[in-house]
Amino acid sequence: MARGDTTIFEEALAYLIDGDFGSTDDIKCGVVTNAVVPTAADVAPEFGDYTEVTADGTYVAGGTSLGTLAACVSEAGGTMTFDSATNPTWAQDASNGTTAYYAIIYNDDDANDLCIGFVDLGGPVDMSGGDTTITWSGTGIFTIS
Repeated sequence: MARGDTTIFEEALAYLIDGDFGSTDDIKCGVVTNAVVPTAADVAPEFGDYTEVTADGTYVAGGTSLGTLAACVSEAGGTMTFDSATNPTWAQDASNGTTAYYAIIYNDDDANDLCIGFVDLGGPVDMSGGDTTITWSGTGIFTIS
C-alpha cells in the first residue's frame, strides 16, 4: 500500500450490501496513529479498534463528517460509487496531533462504529506543522461494479 491509497475493509462490503447501514447514517473520517495498523482483512473492524490521534486543536474526536450514507452512494450504469463532496481538512494548530498515519472511514451511527475503509497518510503526519487535507479522487473514494 502506498501513500494516498484507499483500502476497503473486506467486511465493509457485507455491511453495505446486507443493509446493516441506514441511508441516514453519518459517515465520518477520523485520523489514527500506527499503534494498530489497519489491514483490509481486519475482522469486523470498528473505529475504536484503532488509536485515534488526540482530539485537540482543530481535530475533534471522531473526525469529520463526510455526509449521510445516501449522500455518499450513487449508482450509474451498474457501478456503485462511494464518494463525498467533503474533503476532510484540519487547519494547522500547535495543539494538533503529530502522529497521524491513517484516516479511517466509518459509520458513526452504527453502535460499533463499523469501518468502511482507510487511507494511508504516509505518516507520521504532523498535523501541527501545516494544514492536513484528504482530497478524494475525482472518480470517487471507491467503486463497485
